[in-house]
Amino acid sequence: MSDIVIAGIGQIQVGEHWEIGIRDLAFLVIRAALRDALGIQPQALIVGNMLAPNLSKQSHLGTLLADFAGLTGIEAITVEAAEASGGMALRQGYLAVKSGWVDAVLVVGVEKMTDQVGSGVETALATTMDSDFEAVHGVTTASQAALLMQRYLHEYSIPPDGLAGFALTAHANGAGNPNAMFRKPISLDTYRKAEPISPPLNLFDAAPNADGAAALILTRRDRLPKDWPHPPIALLASATASDALALHDRRDPLFFEALAIATRRALEQAKITLEQIDFLEYHDAFSIYAALSLEASGFAERGQGCRLAAEGHIARDGDLPCATMGGLKARGFAGGATGVYQAVEAALQLRGQAGACQVKPARVGMIQSLGGPASTAVVHILSNQIE
Repeated sequence: MSDIVIAGIGQIQVGEHWEIGIRDLAFLVIRAALRDALGIQPQALIVGNMLAPNLSKQSHLGTLLADFAGLTGIEAITVEAAEASGGMALRQGYLAVKSGWVDAVLVVGVEKMTDQVGSGVETALATTMDSDFEAVHGVTTASQAALLMQRYLHEYSIPPDGLAGFALTAHANGAGNPNAMFRKPISLDTYRKAEPISPPLNLFDAAPNADGAAALILTRRDRLPKDWPHPPIALLASATASDALALHDRRDPLFFEALAIATRRALEQAKITLEQIDFLEYHDAFSIYAALSLEASGFAERGQGCRLAAEGHIARDGDLPCATMGGLKARGFAGGATGVYQAVEAALQLRGQAGACQVKPARVGMIQSLGGPASTAVVHILSNQIE
Protein backbone atom coordinates (compact mmCIF):
# COMPACT_ATOMS: atom_id res chain seq x y z
CA MET A 1 0.00 0.00 0.00
CA SER A 2 1.34 3.42 -1.01
CA ASP A 3 1.92 6.04 1.72
CA ILE A 4 -1.10 8.10 2.78
CA VAL A 5 -0.17 11.73 2.13
CA ILE A 6 -1.59 15.20 2.64
CA ALA A 7 -2.17 16.60 -0.84
CA GLY A 8 -3.85 19.90 -0.06
CA ILE A 9 -4.38 22.19 2.92
CA GLY A 10 -6.49 25.22 3.77
CA GLN A 11 -7.28 27.28 6.85
CA ILE A 12 -8.70 30.63 7.91
CA GLN A 13 -7.73 32.89 10.77
CA VAL A 14 -9.25 31.80 14.05
CA GLY A 15 -11.39 34.51 15.60
CA GLU A 16 -14.90 35.85 16.04
CA HIS A 17 -16.44 35.60 12.57
CA TRP A 18 -19.77 37.21 13.36
CA GLU A 19 -20.38 38.12 9.73
CA ILE A 20 -20.51 34.63 8.19
CA GLY A 21 -22.11 31.29 9.00
CA ILE A 22 -20.75 27.82 9.53
CA ARG A 23 -21.19 26.70 5.93
CA ASP A 24 -19.34 29.79 4.68
CA LEU A 25 -16.42 29.15 7.05
CA ALA A 26 -16.14 25.61 5.76
CA PHE A 27 -16.45 26.61 2.11
CA LEU A 28 -13.50 28.99 2.35
CA VAL A 29 -11.13 26.26 3.52
CA ILE A 30 -12.56 23.59 1.22
CA ARG A 31 -11.87 25.86 -1.74
CA ALA A 32 -8.34 26.56 -0.46
CA ALA A 33 -7.55 22.87 0.08
CA LEU A 34 -8.86 21.88 -3.37
CA ARG A 35 -6.76 24.64 -4.95
CA ASP A 36 -3.67 23.54 -3.03
CA ALA A 37 -4.25 19.92 -4.11
CA LEU A 38 -3.91 20.96 -7.77
CA GLY A 39 -6.98 19.22 -9.10
CA ILE A 40 -7.10 16.07 -6.97
CA GLN A 41 -10.81 15.42 -6.44
CA PRO A 42 -12.11 13.68 -3.30
CA GLN A 43 -14.62 10.83 -3.35
CA ALA A 44 -15.59 11.42 0.27
CA LEU A 45 -16.03 14.31 2.70
CA ILE A 46 -15.54 13.82 6.44
CA VAL A 47 -16.41 16.72 8.73
CA GLY A 48 -15.14 17.10 12.29
CA ASN A 49 -17.51 19.17 14.44
CA MET A 50 -18.40 19.26 18.11
CA LEU A 51 -21.20 21.70 18.82
CA ALA A 52 -23.06 22.73 15.64
CA PRO A 53 -26.34 21.04 16.69
CA ASN A 54 -26.24 23.01 19.96
CA LEU A 55 -24.68 26.33 18.97
CA SER A 56 -25.52 26.69 15.28
CA LYS A 57 -28.76 24.67 15.36
CA GLN A 58 -27.40 22.66 12.45
CA SER A 59 -26.72 18.95 12.18
CA HIS A 60 -26.20 16.86 9.01
CA LEU A 61 -23.10 18.94 8.30
CA GLY A 62 -21.50 16.44 5.94
CA THR A 63 -24.28 16.71 3.38
CA LEU A 64 -24.77 20.44 3.97
CA LEU A 65 -21.12 21.21 3.22
CA ALA A 66 -20.91 18.84 0.26
CA ASP A 67 -23.95 20.56 -1.22
CA PHE A 68 -22.69 24.08 -0.53
CA ALA A 69 -19.25 23.29 -2.00
CA GLY A 70 -20.69 21.76 -5.16
CA LEU A 71 -19.61 18.25 -4.22
CA THR A 72 -23.01 16.52 -4.16
CA GLY A 73 -22.84 12.85 -5.03
CA ILE A 74 -19.83 12.04 -2.88
CA GLU A 75 -20.02 10.22 0.43
CA ALA A 76 -20.35 12.79 3.21
CA ILE A 77 -20.48 12.27 6.98
CA THR A 78 -19.91 14.13 10.24
CA VAL A 79 -17.68 12.83 13.06
CA GLU A 80 -18.14 13.94 16.67
CA ALA A 81 -15.70 13.17 19.47
CA ALA A 82 -15.96 16.32 21.60
CA GLU A 83 -12.85 18.49 21.24
CA ALA A 84 -11.12 15.60 19.45
CA SER A 85 -13.67 15.69 16.61
CA GLY A 86 -11.20 17.12 14.09
CA GLY A 87 -8.53 14.59 15.01
CA MET A 88 -11.05 11.78 14.76
CA ALA A 89 -12.24 13.03 11.37
CA LEU A 90 -8.63 12.94 10.21
CA ARG A 91 -8.33 9.37 11.46
CA GLN A 92 -11.50 8.31 9.63
CA GLY A 93 -10.17 9.93 6.47
CA TYR A 94 -6.87 8.09 6.90
CA LEU A 95 -8.68 4.77 7.34
CA ALA A 96 -10.90 5.40 4.31
CA VAL A 97 -7.92 5.94 2.02
CA LYS A 98 -5.88 3.19 3.69
CA SER A 99 -8.71 0.72 3.07
CA GLY A 100 -8.51 1.31 -0.68
CA TRP A 101 -12.22 2.04 -1.03
CA VAL A 102 -11.53 5.67 -1.98
CA ASP A 103 -8.55 7.33 -3.62
CA ALA A 104 -8.91 10.74 -1.96
CA VAL A 105 -10.77 12.19 1.02
CA LEU A 106 -11.54 15.77 1.99
CA VAL A 107 -11.32 16.27 5.76
CA VAL A 108 -12.85 19.45 7.18
CA GLY A 109 -12.87 20.72 10.74
CA VAL A 110 -15.28 23.56 11.44
CA GLU A 111 -16.81 25.23 14.49
CA LYS A 112 -18.87 28.41 14.97
CA MET A 113 -18.59 29.25 18.66
CA THR A 114 -20.00 32.76 18.30
CA ASP A 115 -23.43 31.60 17.19
CA GLN A 116 -24.16 31.85 20.91
CA VAL A 117 -22.49 33.79 23.72
CA GLY A 118 -21.94 33.51 27.45
CA SER A 119 -23.71 30.75 29.33
CA GLY A 120 -25.02 29.24 26.09
CA VAL A 121 -21.50 28.29 25.06
CA GLU A 122 -20.63 26.91 28.52
CA THR A 123 -23.84 24.84 28.52
CA ALA A 124 -22.99 23.43 25.11
CA LEU A 125 -19.41 22.63 26.12
CA ALA A 126 -20.72 20.82 29.21
CA THR A 127 -22.52 18.32 26.94
CA THR A 128 -19.11 16.77 26.25
CA MET A 129 -18.89 15.74 29.92
CA ASP A 130 -20.87 13.11 31.86
CA SER A 131 -24.28 14.77 31.96
CA ASP A 132 -25.69 12.70 34.83
CA PHE A 133 -22.71 12.92 37.18
CA GLU A 134 -20.73 16.04 36.22
CA ALA A 135 -22.62 18.64 34.20
CA VAL A 136 -25.81 18.29 36.24
CA HIS A 137 -23.88 19.48 39.30
CA GLY A 138 -22.62 22.59 37.55
CA VAL A 139 -19.16 21.35 36.62
CA THR A 140 -17.80 23.15 33.55
CA THR A 141 -14.81 22.27 31.39
CA ALA A 142 -12.88 25.13 33.02
CA SER A 143 -13.74 24.17 36.60
CA GLN A 144 -12.84 20.56 35.83
CA ALA A 145 -9.44 21.67 34.53
CA ALA A 146 -9.04 23.85 37.63
CA LEU A 147 -9.60 20.81 39.85
CA LEU A 148 -6.91 18.92 37.95
CA MET A 149 -4.53 21.86 38.15
CA GLN A 150 -5.11 22.30 41.89
CA ARG A 151 -4.39 18.64 42.52
CA TYR A 152 -1.31 18.74 40.28
CA LEU A 153 0.15 21.78 42.08
CA HIS A 154 -0.48 20.13 45.44
CA GLU A 155 0.74 16.66 44.49
CA TYR A 156 4.07 17.83 43.11
CA SER A 157 4.63 20.94 45.32
CA ILE A 158 4.54 23.33 42.37
CA PRO A 159 4.07 27.10 42.89
CA PRO A 160 0.90 28.81 41.57
CA ASP A 161 2.75 30.15 38.50
CA GLY A 162 4.44 26.81 37.82
CA LEU A 163 2.53 26.23 34.59
CA ALA A 164 3.13 29.72 33.19
CA GLY A 165 5.69 28.41 30.69
CA PHE A 166 2.96 26.85 28.56
CA ALA A 167 1.12 30.14 28.05
CA LEU A 168 4.35 32.06 27.48
CA THR A 169 5.50 29.56 24.85
CA ALA A 170 2.15 29.52 23.05
CA HIS A 171 1.90 33.31 22.84
CA ALA A 172 5.52 33.66 21.74
CA ASN A 173 4.90 31.21 18.91
CA GLY A 174 1.49 32.60 18.01
CA ALA A 175 3.07 36.00 17.39
CA GLY A 176 4.43 34.65 14.10
CA ASN A 177 1.23 32.93 12.93
CA PRO A 178 -1.01 35.12 10.73
CA ASN A 179 -3.94 32.78 11.40
CA ALA A 180 -3.68 32.99 15.19
CA MET A 181 -6.28 34.82 17.24
CA PHE A 182 -3.61 36.33 19.53
CA ARG A 183 -0.32 37.41 17.97
CA LYS A 184 1.49 39.09 20.84
CA PRO A 185 3.96 37.56 23.34
CA ILE A 186 3.22 37.85 27.05
CA SER A 187 5.56 38.17 30.03
CA LEU A 188 5.66 36.17 33.23
CA ASP A 189 4.50 39.27 35.08
CA THR A 190 1.48 39.54 32.76
CA TYR A 191 0.66 35.92 33.46
CA ARG A 192 0.88 36.42 37.21
CA LYS A 193 -1.44 39.43 37.09
CA ALA A 194 -4.08 37.72 34.95
CA GLU A 195 -7.65 37.52 36.17
CA PRO A 196 -8.61 34.17 37.73
CA ILE A 197 -11.24 32.12 35.91
CA SER A 198 -11.58 29.23 38.30
CA PRO A 199 -8.68 29.30 40.78
CA PRO A 200 -5.91 28.31 40.35
CA LEU A 201 -6.78 28.56 36.64
CA ASN A 202 -6.31 32.07 35.28
CA LEU A 203 -7.11 33.78 31.99
CA PHE A 204 -3.84 32.66 30.38
CA ASP A 205 -4.31 29.02 31.40
CA ALA A 206 -7.36 28.59 29.16
CA ALA A 207 -7.55 28.71 25.37
CA PRO A 208 -10.11 31.21 24.03
CA ASN A 209 -13.27 29.86 22.40
CA ALA A 210 -13.42 30.99 18.78
CA ASP A 211 -14.71 30.32 15.27
CA GLY A 212 -12.52 28.54 12.78
CA ALA A 213 -12.22 26.09 9.93
CA ALA A 214 -9.40 24.08 8.39
CA ALA A 215 -9.32 21.44 5.68
CA LEU A 216 -7.00 18.98 4.04
CA ILE A 217 -7.07 16.38 1.30
CA LEU A 218 -5.66 12.91 1.87
CA THR A 219 -4.68 10.57 -0.92
CA ARG A 220 -2.12 7.86 -1.69
CA ARG A 221 1.29 8.95 -2.77
CA ASP A 222 1.02 7.07 -6.06
CA ARG A 223 -1.95 9.31 -6.95
CA LEU A 224 0.15 12.49 -6.84
CA PRO A 225 1.13 14.01 -10.20
CA LYS A 226 4.74 13.45 -11.20
CA ASP A 227 5.40 17.19 -11.13
CA TRP A 228 4.03 17.57 -7.56
CA PRO A 229 5.46 20.87 -6.24
CA HIS A 230 5.34 20.18 -2.48
CA PRO A 231 7.38 17.80 -0.35
CA PRO A 232 5.05 14.81 0.15
CA ILE A 233 3.83 14.75 3.76
CA ALA A 234 2.97 11.23 4.90
CA LEU A 235 0.74 10.15 7.74
CA LEU A 236 2.99 7.50 9.26
CA ALA A 237 0.51 6.57 11.97
CA SER A 238 -3.00 7.15 13.28
CA ALA A 239 -4.15 5.84 16.65
CA THR A 240 -6.87 6.47 19.19
CA ALA A 241 -7.97 5.28 22.63
CA SER A 242 -10.63 6.12 25.19
CA ASP A 243 -10.85 6.42 28.98
CA ALA A 244 -13.66 6.86 31.49
CA LEU A 245 -15.73 9.88 30.53
CA ALA A 246 -16.24 11.10 34.11
CA LEU A 247 -13.06 12.23 35.81
CA HIS A 248 -14.05 10.68 39.13
CA ASP A 249 -14.14 7.24 37.51
CA ARG A 250 -10.43 7.35 36.62
CA ARG A 251 -7.89 5.25 38.49
CA ASP A 252 -5.56 8.25 38.44
CA PRO A 253 -7.00 11.63 37.37
CA LEU A 254 -3.49 13.04 36.92
CA PHE A 255 -2.52 10.50 34.27
CA PHE A 256 -3.97 10.69 30.75
CA GLU A 257 -4.06 6.95 30.19
CA ALA A 258 -5.92 7.11 26.86
CA LEU A 259 -3.24 9.43 25.49
CA ALA A 260 -0.48 7.13 26.75
CA ILE A 261 -2.10 4.20 24.93
CA ALA A 262 -2.72 6.14 21.71
CA THR A 263 0.84 7.52 21.69
CA ARG A 264 2.31 4.06 22.19
CA ARG A 265 0.17 2.64 19.38
CA ALA A 266 1.14 5.47 17.03
CA LEU A 267 4.86 5.04 17.70
CA GLU A 268 4.56 1.30 17.07
CA GLN A 269 2.76 1.91 13.78
CA ALA A 270 5.32 4.46 12.63
CA LYS A 271 8.19 2.26 13.85
CA ILE A 272 9.92 5.19 15.53
CA THR A 273 10.75 6.34 19.04
CA LEU A 274 9.91 9.50 20.96
CA GLU A 275 13.46 10.71 20.39
CA GLN A 276 12.75 10.96 16.66
CA ILE A 277 9.88 13.43 17.11
CA ASP A 278 11.05 16.90 16.02
CA PHE A 279 7.99 18.82 17.21
CA LEU A 280 4.74 18.22 19.06
CA GLU A 281 1.34 19.85 18.72
CA TYR A 282 -0.37 19.00 21.99
CA HIS A 283 -3.94 19.85 22.95
CA ASP A 284 -3.39 22.82 25.26
CA ALA A 285 -7.03 23.75 25.84
CA PHE A 286 -5.78 24.34 29.39
CA SER A 287 -2.20 24.62 30.64
CA ILE A 288 -2.70 21.57 32.85
CA TYR A 289 -3.63 19.51 29.78
CA ALA A 290 -0.29 20.40 28.19
CA ALA A 291 1.66 19.31 31.27
CA LEU A 292 -0.26 16.04 31.64
CA SER A 293 0.04 15.34 27.90
CA LEU A 294 3.83 15.61 27.99
CA GLU A 295 3.90 13.22 30.92
CA ALA A 296 1.42 10.67 29.56
CA SER A 297 3.22 10.62 26.20
CA GLY A 298 6.54 9.86 27.85
CA PHE A 299 8.28 13.14 27.04
CA ALA A 300 8.48 13.97 30.76
CA GLU A 301 8.39 12.16 34.09
CA ARG A 302 5.31 12.48 36.31
CA GLY A 303 5.16 15.99 37.77
CA GLN A 304 7.94 17.24 35.46
CA GLY A 305 5.92 18.40 32.44
CA CYS A 306 5.80 21.95 33.75
CA ARG A 307 9.60 21.95 34.09
CA LEU A 308 10.00 21.38 30.34
CA ALA A 309 7.99 24.54 29.77
CA ALA A 310 9.69 26.60 32.49
CA GLU A 311 13.19 25.71 31.25
CA GLY A 312 12.50 26.42 27.59
CA HIS A 313 12.65 22.85 26.32
CA ILE A 314 9.33 23.26 24.45
CA ALA A 315 10.25 26.62 22.88
CA ARG A 316 10.69 26.79 19.12
CA ASP A 317 14.47 26.46 19.54
CA GLY A 318 14.20 23.92 22.35
CA ASP A 319 14.66 20.15 22.51
CA LEU A 320 10.98 19.50 21.75
CA PRO A 321 9.22 22.47 20.12
CA CYS A 322 5.54 22.45 21.08
CA ALA A 323 2.51 24.50 20.03
CA THR A 324 4.75 25.75 17.24
CA MET A 325 2.16 28.09 15.71
CA GLY A 326 0.56 29.12 18.97
CA GLY A 327 -1.34 25.99 19.92
CA LEU A 328 -4.93 26.25 21.10
CA LYS A 329 -3.92 28.95 23.57
CA ALA A 330 -2.75 31.60 21.08
CA ARG A 331 -4.20 30.33 17.80
CA GLY A 332 -7.56 29.96 19.52
CA PHE A 333 -9.75 27.00 20.42
CA ALA A 334 -12.02 26.34 17.45
CA GLY A 335 -13.78 23.34 18.99
CA GLY A 336 -14.08 20.38 16.65
CA ALA A 337 -11.86 22.07 14.05
CA THR A 338 -8.83 21.86 16.34
CA GLY A 339 -7.38 18.55 15.17
CA VAL A 340 -7.51 19.59 11.51
CA TYR A 341 -5.78 22.89 12.33
CA GLN A 342 -3.04 20.89 14.02
CA ALA A 343 -2.60 18.71 10.93
CA VAL A 344 -2.49 21.72 8.61
CA GLU A 345 0.07 23.45 10.84
CA ALA A 346 2.18 20.29 11.01
CA ALA A 347 2.05 20.02 7.22
CA LEU A 348 3.27 23.62 6.92
CA GLN A 349 6.17 22.82 9.26
CA LEU A 350 7.09 19.72 7.28
CA ARG A 351 6.83 21.58 3.96
CA GLY A 352 9.11 24.29 5.33
CA GLN A 353 6.32 26.84 4.83
CA ALA A 354 5.68 27.87 8.44
CA GLY A 355 7.31 31.28 7.98
CA ALA A 356 8.26 32.96 11.25
CA CYS A 357 7.03 29.86 13.11
CA GLN A 358 9.33 27.45 11.27
CA VAL A 359 10.96 24.72 13.37
CA LYS A 360 14.36 23.35 12.35
CA PRO A 361 14.74 20.50 11.84
CA ALA A 362 11.17 19.56 10.93
CA ARG A 363 11.21 15.97 9.70
CA VAL A 364 8.75 14.17 11.99
CA GLY A 365 5.87 15.74 13.89
CA MET A 366 3.27 14.41 16.30
CA ILE A 367 -0.20 15.89 16.80
CA GLN A 368 -2.49 15.04 19.71
CA SER A 369 -6.22 15.75 19.91
CA LEU A 370 -8.12 15.32 23.17
CA GLY A 371 -11.81 15.06 23.90
CA GLY A 372 -12.22 16.39 27.43
CA PRO A 373 -9.38 15.56 29.85
CA ALA A 374 -8.21 12.79 27.48
CA SER A 375 -11.49 10.88 27.69
CA THR A 376 -10.77 10.46 23.98
CA ALA A 377 -7.25 10.73 22.61
CA VAL A 378 -6.23 10.73 18.95
CA VAL A 379 -2.57 10.75 17.91
CA HIS A 380 -1.09 11.16 14.44
CA ILE A 381 2.53 11.10 13.32
CA LEU A 382 3.48 12.94 10.13
CA SER A 383 6.77 13.03 8.24
CA ASN A 384 8.43 14.38 5.11
CA GLN A 385 11.05 11.60 5.31
CA ILE A 386 9.54 9.13 2.86
CA GLU A 387 11.20 7.40 -0.04
